[in-house]
Amino acid sequence: MLNGLPNRSPGTRGFPFAFPSLLLGLLLLALASTAAAQTAQETVFPGEEWEYMGMGELEEYGWDPAVLGDLFQFVRDSANTTGLMVVDRGRVVFDFGDVEELSYLASCRKSVLAMLYGYWVENGAIDLEWSLEELGVDDVGGLLPIEKRATVHHLVTARSGVYHPASNSGDNLADAPERGSQEPGTYMLYSNWDFNAAGAVFEKLTGRNIYDELQSQLAIPLQFQDWDRSAQRKSGDLSVSRNPAYHMWLSTRDMARIGHLMLNEGVWDGEEIISPEWAREITSVITPLEEMNPPRRRDGYFGYGYMWWIWDGPRATGPFEGAYTARGAWGQWITVLPAVDLVIAHKTNSVYRRTTSWDSWQRMLELILEARGQEPSGPYPWG
Repeated sequence: MLNGLPNRSPGTRGFPFAFPSLLLGLLLLALASTAAAQTAQETVFPGEEWEYMGMGELEEYGWDPAVLGDLFQFVRDSANTTGLMVVDRGRVVFDFGDVEELSYLASCRKSVLAMLYGYWVENGAIDLEWSLEELGVDDVGGLLPIEKRATVHHLVTARSGVYHPASNSGDNLADAPERGSQEPGTYMLYSNWDFNAAGAVFEKLTGRNIYDELQSQLAIPLQFQDWDRSAQRKSGDLSVSRNPAYHMWLSTRDMARIGHLMLNEGVWDGEEIISPEWAREITSVITPLEEMNPPRRRDGYFGYGYMWWIWDGPRATGPFEGAYTARGAWGQWITVLPAVDLVIAHKTNSVYRRTTSWDSWQRMLELILEARGQEPSGPYPWG
């Protein structure tokens, strides 16, 4: 990369030729240019390596190199980003930082688990309507009878009504109603207890370790470039809750592969990795913006699906129509914008004890869309 822009342009050679050959050459060049333009509109899938757009190809592909330069300067100077990749129709148009580095995904792990659920739901090993009581799920100090009526579906959509402490922090439990006060399925609250229990239930019903399943369902078929099974490990205080957090360590460029799979509704280069029906289901709104909790979330722009954050409400227009994102603490995002065929993967490695703010992430989105010629007619969703 040169100043954050791809510099992988093909070399050229010149040859002496007679005038008729010049005309023929110009004709062939025009035909080749037309064919290249048509090819550029097609979606591609990375094999062992991603395809990068060269500096000379960006404008033909619909990108403004000058604005990408502004993006580079902003990310370098203001965002604390450790890895960023922007993918348009399967080709990398911009990257920044160390996109190979393995680091902590934080809560993006939850969206990945939602993807892994699909195969097992569709083959009948997991019934989303099974209740915690039917599954024999309990926890330290015991769950209340009303809490045991929660289903697997309630866990993966954060609507369980179970406000038992989780083994790890980083949720909205402090804003939870009184335990036992909410009928399962009626009240959304972002609670790590739900997400960790969803992981424990997944392993119980499938007989599979989440990391082995991540490897077989995603890392191998998508040809993750930096996958390390030994780097994956669970954590949490099991004296507080029996269910550990299933944290994941991935690289930015492998996160982008996950986003590209989701952009293509679970199909990878003609092969169905996740069924399109499941990919659409988990990124559909279950909790609309106006029902998000705590109430301050209703001033934002996200509803909630199956552990994916979904752009919803009057601001989900233009490039944000149908958009969704995985998001995690410190600056982890896998953002998919189907309306403009974009995937944006972002990392801020927490070991450096710095974070990428929401304001910085929003500014990055603005610059990316401006570079793509997709400035909205009205204010941005956060404007």
